[in-house]
Parts: sequence; structure tokens; C-alpha cells
Amino acid sequence: MLIRCWGARGSIPVSGREYERYGGDTCCVEIRTKDDHIVIIDAGTGIRRLGNRLLAENRHDYTMIFTHTHWDHVMGFPFFKPLYLTDTRIDLAGCPFTRSSFREMIASVMSPPYFPVNFGDIEADIRYQETCQRTIQIGGMTITPIPISHPNQGRGYRFEEEGRSFVFLTDNELTYRHPGGLQYEDYRAFAEKADLLVHDAEYLPEDYLLTRTWGHSVYTDAVRLALDAGVARLGLFHHNQDRTDEALDGMVDDCRRIATGRPLECFALHQDMEIAL
Repeated sequence: MLIRCWGARGSIPVSGREYERYGGDTCCVEIRTKDDHIVIIDAGTGIRRLGNRLLAENRHDYTMIFTHTHWDHVMGFPFFKPLYLTDTRIDLAGCPFTRSSFREMIASVMSPPYFPVNFGDIEADIRYQETCQRTIQIGGMTITPIPISHPNQGRGYRFEEEGRSFVFLTDNELTYRHPGGLQYEDYRAFAEKADLLVHDAEYLPEDYLLTRTWGHSVYTDAVRLALDAGVARLGLFHHNQDRTDEALDGMVDDCRRIATGRPLECFALHQDMEIAL
């Protein structure tokens, strides 16, 4: 599988020279399977650029899944140009979380008085399917969801294809159990022996004195999870809006220091990054 990061920022998009290398767009990740299916995770502001690329490639058929529907993960949805074309087909898979249906949840992003274009103006053929409690198959890829520990609930995912595995656990607070969330050991078992773990790393230890229960992890807890699960590579994700390139470099350096002598590669995801598994 090929993984592309179109946005790794959390909470709110940012801009400025101090964010140039890691980027300012919020959460959006694309997966291309071995048999060329396209899977899109979340619709943060990074999905706008992804939509432009897909149209340039004349690609109109995708699966879209969501971790949850806080603003930074859905605010780009109305700006995904393929939505307004009749030849676009989207299999929209995900858990409705606190809404009665997934369609209602997504439609609320484009409801007045918050947005001028109505959900009914979408021309794409959108087909809804649940992934709350079951594993789904997309070509040769298996996707397994897990509840995350986050306010208002959500899901993380494990993607497996041809013996390779990618675990995506953003917005997951490892040291506080939110309603619907699981224990640390459950996340360790879910990530066990993954080739790549991408995990929320929003906070520094000193941040957490104020932000405990806000639904995000200290980066050192993400490193501990990666080491305990025996994963090969750890990608820090959901970068705080005030975390500059220089500060993220420092987090990566510390991650590598903690993992010294252990078979763990540590890095921070950046906008436009590609990872082949």
C-alpha cells in the first residue's frame, strides 16, 4: 500500500514560515491499495488539494472513512471538488458516533447558517456503509476499526494488505479513558507488530497539566505504545497548532533518544509525505 499525508495538523489549520516543512493543513490521509483502490481517511483541509489531484488523474471512484467528526477532520469536506461532479462515486464508510445516521452527520457540516452551499447540492453518488463493529474489505485490503478514547467517540483503524499493516490512531488519549474508549492494553494489542503506527502526539508533557481529558496524547506516551507494541515505525501525528517545524524536530529527536537500542524508527508526518509499505 502507498500512504500519502495531505494534512497532519490538529485542531485548526495554520500558515507561516515556521510551519513550512510539516505543513498547516488538518487531517487527511490517502491510501492507494496494491490493486489501485483509493481510500481517504478524514476530510480536514488537506482534502481540498487531494481532490484537485484526483481530478487531474481522472479518478472518480473512492472509499472515504472518518475517525470522528470534530471540525478539524471534516472542515475540508465541502471543498472536495469531486463532490460536485455527477461521475463521482464515493463509498462513505464510517460510524455515525453520536448521530442517528452517517448521512445526517456529514450533512450537518454543510447546514445553514454555517455554510452557504447545501448538502443537497452535491452531485456525486454517495453510498453509505457502517464500519462500527465489523471488518470491511476493499479489494485486497482489510480494514478493522477500534473505538478511540476521545470526547464524542470515534474510531481508529488497522489496514492490512499482503502481510503489511498500518495502524492509524489519531485523537486517541492513551492515559485517560473517555466514554466509549478502551484501555491502554487494548490499543497495544491492536497495534501489535504493525509495520507503521501513526498516533496522535499533540502534547508535550508540560501541556498535559492543563489539557488532560481533552482527547489527545503526549508524544512520549505514543512512543511508549509503539515500543510496547513492537511496531517497526512510529509516525507522530495531529501536530498542535502552535508546534513549529523546529519544535517538531525536537520531538522527533527525543522520540529517537527514547527508542535508542530498540528497533523503532520514529518520525513526524508532514504534508505531502509518501510512505510505501
